[in-house]
Formats: sequence, C-alpha cells, structure tokens
Amino acid sequence: MQVSKAEFNRRRKNLMAHMGDNSIAILPAAPVRKRNRDVDFPYRQDSDFFYLTGFKEPQALLVLKPGRKHGEFVMFCRERDPERELWDGYIAGPVRACSDYGADDAFPISDIDEILPGLIEGCDKVLYSMGANPDFDRQVMGWINAIRSKSRSGVHPPNEFMVLDHILHDMRLFKSKKEIQIMSKAGRISAQAHIEAMRACKPGMMEYQLEAVYINHFTRNACRSQAYPSIVGGGKNACILHYTDNDQPLKDKELVLVDAGCEYGYYAGDITRTFPVNGKFTEDQKALYQIVLDAQSAAIKQVKPGNHWNLPHEAAVMTITRGLVKLGLLKGKVNQLVKSGAYKPFYMHRTGHWIGLDVHDVGDYKIADQWRLLEPGMVLTVEPGIYVSPGEKSVDARWRGIGIRIEDDVLVTKEGCEVLTSKAPKKIADIEALMAS
Repeated sequence: MQVSKAEFNRRRKNLMAHMGDNSIAILPAAPVRKRNRDVDFPYRQDSDFFYLTGFKEPQALLVLKPGRKHGEFVMFCRERDPERELWDGYIAGPVRACSDYGADDAFPISDIDEILPGLIEGCDKVLYSMGANPDFDRQVMGWINAIRSKSRSGVHPPNEFMVLDHILHDMRLFKSKKEIQIMSKAGRISAQAHIEAMRACKPGMMEYQLEAVYINHFTRNACRSQAYPSIVGGGKNACILHYTDNDQPLKDKELVLVDAGCEYGYYAGDITRTFPVNGKFTEDQKALYQIVLDAQSAAIKQVKPGNHWNLPHEAAVMTITRGLVKLGLLKGKVNQLVKSGAYKPFYMHRTGHWIGLDVHDVGDYKIADQWRLLEPGMVLTVEPGIYVSPGEKSVDARWRGIGIRIEDDVLVTKEGCEVLTSKAPKKIADIEALMAS
C-alpha cells in the first residue's frame, strides 16, 4: 500500500500553483546522521521531501521551477556506483529519478554547484525551508552570491526569499484518500500490538520486555520502525510524560501506561493505553481511569467540521476537572477551577496534535490568532490524561503515583469523525476480559 506516482505529481503541481510567477523551490533530502563512531542511525527521509517525491535516498535535492521549458521538476541525486552499492545497497541514480520518480531532469548531486545557480538565475523568488538546516542555508547563500557576482553582466539575482514551509505544510494537513488508507493501516497494526501486549503483560516482566511485544508485532507487519520511541511506564513511571527508560519491573496491582505506534509507509500511528499489570483494575484505578475515558469521549464528540481546534481540549479539561472534584482531588466550583487552571498539576498537556508523516505533524493550529476550524481530511490525536505525582501531598496517598492516558488517532470526516485506532480496547470491562483470556 503506497502513494502513486500520479499523486506525488499532483502534490508538486499543487505546490507550484501556489508559488507564484518566476519562482523556484529548493528542498534538500534529510542528511545522514551519525549514531556513534562509524555507525549511522537508520536513514529516514525528510517528510517534506518524501511528500513531494517518494524518494527515500540521502544526498538528494528537489527543485521545482514552474514554467521551465525543459521540465518543472528537477532532481539532483547520487550517481550509480557498483562498488558502493556492494557495501551499502542499490542506488537509484539520475536515470531512475526520472523513470521511477517522475523527474523531468535529473543530475548527479556532485554537479549541483555548477548547475543549480543557472536554474536560480533570473528567478524573482526563492522558496526553501529557511532556518531548518544552517548548513543548507549557507549553501543557498553561496549559490545566490555566485549569481550576484555576475550582476554587472546583466545577470538577474532573486530579490525575494520565502519560507516554503507555510504552503507545503498546509497541503500536508489535509490527507488524501490514499493517505487515509495508509494511516488506517498504521492504526490497525498499532492497535493489534496493544492487544498483544495486554495479553502478554504480567507482574515481574520488565518494561522493555513489554516494549519488545510492540516492536515484534510492528516488524512482523512491514513496519521496520516505531513512529517514535515507545513509552512503557509502570506504576509511578506513568507520571513522567515522556518516560523512555523502559528498564523497570512491572509490579502487581500497578498500572502500566504504554504510548506506542508504528510507522507504516512513512505514516505514523500513535496510541496510548493504560492497563493493569495483573489484568484487574483496583477501585481507585477504576475511578481515575473512568474520568480519563469520559474526557476522551467528550473530546472526540467535539471533533467535527466547523468546530475549532481547541474545543476537544476544552471538553476534556471540563470533564477531568469535574471528575477530580467528585473524587476530592480538587475542591471548589468546577468553572472557577477550570478558569484558574487548578487542574494543571494533574493534567498539564494539550489534548492532541496533528498526525501524519510526522507523529507531531505539521500544520497551523491558529490562523490570524484564532483557533483553526476543523475540516474533513485532517487527522489529529485525542489524548487526555490524569497524572498524580508520587510527591503530590495535596491529595490522599491512595491516589499518588497513578498515571493514566488514553489516546487515539481521529480523522475529521464530512459527517463528524472516525477513530482510526478503535480496535485497541479501552473500556475497563473490555481490557479486563481481554487480559483474563
């Protein structure tokens, strides 16, 4: 399951339609990043670059030049090298950049300093991701200065620079039919991993052993990597929002919070489930858990076209605050507690984020300082939580050290919304029944 060449072409055409006359867009591939000494991290293409090309190799550059006589899509990439391919794997080369990836022209990356200034020359506007890569910023200015040095000969250098991200990231915010299919698959694979983990979990396991259940399932289902480092926090570790040590034993009568999702076809799944290590919630755990589940349900109901981005968060905050008052963790009038932010020691993060090629995907949350309205094709997470720090002296000791989060990926549809990760159980009775089986 993958995006077609025709869709990549439509994306490039769409971007060029927004660039304006006599302009050029330049976008580099992600650099190779060193892990240690002579070992690199597994290579993962820059999401913007992949979105426009589908090209997965390093040392490449995309150029879009609307109206160019010899073709608007130009690629620079590595040349074929049989000796290097013997060590590092197959290289597409300029020929396949044209035949397989739709480039109108392709050149060796080694020739970029000779060819690219000529493509920029005469353009009024240059679009690129300014500030994202200091080394590339210097390279771009080197090409511009080379053109400026010829101005006495009548050469016309660009006089306007524009950030490419704004146009491109707004495009990425709206998912196509194929993207939704891929993200649905990522959601199903991620959900099934949570099911397997619930079945495997038992007191005495190490957090990393539970994490291994997820990694194993992802790999067996064509996902060579996680969408992000998994959080597997047992007991009080669940109160650390970005806990990734995952090296402690899972204890009887405690909860474990797992935030884990696969990357399938370059698109992220992102699910959090919290469940009892021994398969049975205590009464106190049930009470807090149900508040979070109710908060997520209230938030998801607000995910529909025409509602603004912050409404799901507002619904979650109201539900959590009301629940904490009912249990005695907060005291006072609910509306006043919400207004003052009294809930924040227990719920300190936002209720969601955009998701797509990046787990925290691109796209503005506000436009002209107003919350953005939700529209069909957007995909976001909904992930309320309650975290009672072990050191929280303002509450009864029985609540301390309990951390709970419930997260799903939600697609905005014409009628309302669709939960792409619904296969992962989250009702108390469903979790207990699964773990008992």
